[in-house]
Amino acid sequence: MWDPKQYLAFDDERARPFFDLVRRVGAASPRRVVDLGCGPGNLTRTLGDRWPGAALSALDSSAEMVSAALANGIDAAVGDVRDWRPEADTDVVVCNAVLQWVPGHAELLVDWVKWLQAGAWLAWQVPGNFDAPSHVAIRELAGMAQWRELLGSSGILEPRAVLDPAGYAELLAGVGCAVDAWETTYLQRLSGTDPVLEWVTGTALRPVRAALDDARWAEFRAQLAPMLRDAYPVRADGATWLPFRRVFCVARVA
Repeated sequence: MWDPKQYLAFDDERARPFFDLVRRVGAASPRRVVDLGCGPGNLTRTLGDRWPGAALSALDSSAEMVSAALANGIDAAVGDVRDWRPEADTDVVVCNAVLQWVPGHAELLVDWVKWLQAGAWLAWQVPGNFDAPSHVAIRELAGMAQWRELLGSSGILEPRAVLDPAGYAELLAGVGCAVDAWETTYLQRLSGTDPVLEWVTGTALRPVRAALDDARWAEFRAQLAPMLRDAYPVRADGATWLPFRRVFCVARVA
């Protein structure tokens, strides 16, 4: 279960990679633009602003997120990206911060390229920070005896498999695409009490939240908080710096 309110707590910081990704899509007047993993739809709306003549549709696996997207005026539906098939007029597909949750997504990307029409654009970005102190701390805590049995089936202890830019470039070039791939590490300036805890609560801790009742969830957060404070100390001016590495790829179908 996703919490749109929690996810949007860092809306500006989370939006920047999306805009950096979409800026590299060169489609002039696409017929249909699809947002796979649309979340609450706040960023999907900007795709309509970029391409006002296109039909705009969206998909997300979370009913809560789709409900929020519908409230934002987006033609969104609940679904799994692994089951999605493009309509014949699909010229742009955007998949923002989704594929890290999809085992075997490299094969899925190849399938999408095969199903899309020549000249279509496929753009995605994924986090590349699974070895960051925040994620190491989460796995360390989840692997302790108190939590391992409760969280063992949540997937939180399993490493997320994403490629580096060269890996995605080789993959998509191998099926004939023109590819633009890169990575960026943003340095997010956060503030407030336990800001890194609040940051990961909106994304990385989602499987933990789903596996625990309210009391245990509060206990897990309470134990994780000092670990994250140690890893990301507060500066004298009250700021906390969070490195935020992302991997991007834009491919045009041959």
